[in-house]
Amino acid sequence: MNTKVFFVKIKRRIIQHIILPMIQGSRNTKYKLLSSCLYVVGKPKRHQPAILKGDGRIIFGMQVNIGIPSSPAFFTTYAYIDARKKHSVILIKDHVWINNNACLISEGEGITIGSNVLIGTNFNAYDSDFHELRADRRIGGNPKTAPIIIEDNVFIGSNVTVLKGVTIGRNAVIANGSLVTKSIPNDVIAGGVPCKVLKSLI
Repeated sequence: MNTKVFFVKIKRRIIQHIILPMIQGSRNTKYKLLSSCLYVVGKPKRHQPAILKGDGRIIFGMQVNIGIPSSPAFFTTYAYIDARKKHSVILIKDHVWINNNACLISEGEGITIGSNVLIGTNFNAYDSDFHELRADRRIGGNPKTAPIIIEDNVFIGSNVTVLKGVTIGRNAVIANGSLVTKSIPNDVIAGGVPCKVLKSLI
């Protein structure tokens, strides 16, 4: 082993075992202090900071991972998970990996992410329009809401947004940059704006 390779390996170990835990540890502490949701069940592995907010419930299954150290925006962003209303529930089941800079907001019937789901960077899921569409009712009105269900073994690429009322069927793959406005069946690859079925996986 030459000297350059040796020092690169030492540098990597120092970053991985000393610098990275120190930096992200302090950021995790800050965002835990900023979190205000009183009804959190389970403890995800926070590789990246996460702020948990709202008057509803946020439920994590076993081995839920938030953030990926080897992906973009690891040191500069955080996950935002907000169950805004008392009846709102965000449920993330077992063995889910959510990459950096995710945003999940429920002020309606809730967001459910099934087991063994993989989610890319810059993911957004909203179960509400947040405002009525009519201009005279846009502030203080009653926006439309509907549940989001992402079933088991789904693979979602980066820069994907899932809107209210959508069910993504088990084993489906959602391509990068998709806007999912309607439900996607099981065992397909889907993509686009709006997201449509591209091919079957069977």
